Order: sequence, then C-alpha cells, then structure tokens
Amino acid sequence: MNHKLSIDEYDALEQVSKLPRNARPSACVARNTKRLTGIKLLTHRKDGGLELTDTGKQILFIKQCIDGLRAIANDPSVVISATVASFLGKKGHITVNPDSGLNEISERGRECLLDIDTNTTKQK
Repeated sequence: MNHKLSIDEYDALEQVSKLPRNARPSACVARNTKRLTGIKLLTHRKDGGLELTDTGKQILFIKQCIDGLRAIANDPSVVISATVASFLGKKGHITVNPDSGLNEISERGRECLLDIDTNTTKQK
C-alpha cells in the first residue's frame, strides 16, 4: 500500500467507483488503467468493465477521510459524506460543536494532519 499515486490516478479511482455498469470509462480512467491494475487497485470484470479491488476501495476511502479532515480544518461549515464523518468521529479526529452543531477538528485530528504533512514532505 506504499504506492505513490498522482492526482490523476486518484481521480481515475474515484471515477471508476462511480462508473455505472456497461458505461464507457473516461480518458482519465483509460490513461491510468494499466498502472492501477498492475498495482492491484483496479481489476477487469468478466464483462470487460472495471471495478475497484478491496485495496483500491480502502485507499480511496483513506484519501476521502484525509481530504475531509483538511476541509473541516479549513472551514467547519463544509459538508462531508456521512460515512467519512462517522469514521472520523469514531476515531476522535472530529467532534461536533454543541453550540453551532458543526464539525470541528479535534487535537487528535490536528496531530494526524501534521503527521501526514510531515511524512509527505520527507518523502519528496
């Protein structure tokens, strides 16, 4: 799971996750299919279509959680998906402000973002 993915590759994973059956994939998906199937994030179905593997679903969910955490850190009024909000809440990364009813990032969430940013800059 230590594959460095580009923004384009994450976008392709997102598009495949929302792609209806028997629909033609976009150019973005077509450009990235070979690499994403090679690292086992996408697979070909028997009917020739593409689908995410369990690992691909997990990586996409992690990215959505990190993006949601960053969005809440920047603007507490932002709306994130219910599954991401539930996960971040269970892990203690966000809390609900009792006065405003909005999500806020917790100290643990700030530490997590700082750790992610620190590790990302070290890898570059």
